[in-house]
Amino acid sequence: QVQLVESGGGLVQAGGSLRLSCAASGRIFSTYIMGWFRQAPGKEREFVAAIKWITSDTRYADSVKGRFTISRDNAKNLVYLEMKSLKPEDTAVYYCAVNSAGMIFTTPRGYDNWGQGTHVTVSS
Repeated sequence: QVQLVESGGGLVQAGGSLRLSCAASGRIFSTYIMGWFRQAPGKEREFVAAIKWITSDTRYADSVKGRFTISRDNAKNLVYLEMKSLKPEDTAVYYCAVNSAGMIFTTPRGYDNWGQGTHVTVSS
């Protein structure tokens, strides 16, 4: 089983940038998909971005395309989410997740393990 720990959240002004990190421990198989989701207060958890561990193929939610970049460091078992041009509506708890199915899913139920989340607050 893979354990995930997110870090890098914080308070930033609109237009600013943050980089989130997700440290994965345990056995990471080449077929795994790493994803980032977020959940704002009173809202459902929503897909942000995902990356295939072996090929680096990526997918993004329309709301973050062109502003966020997902990447991974296989040697360090780290996944990053680089966030630029942040908006107040990006405020949420951001979660890292992994699925072993080998396909990129954009719904939370497609993912097997989750981190504890890291808070991102964007002030206007």
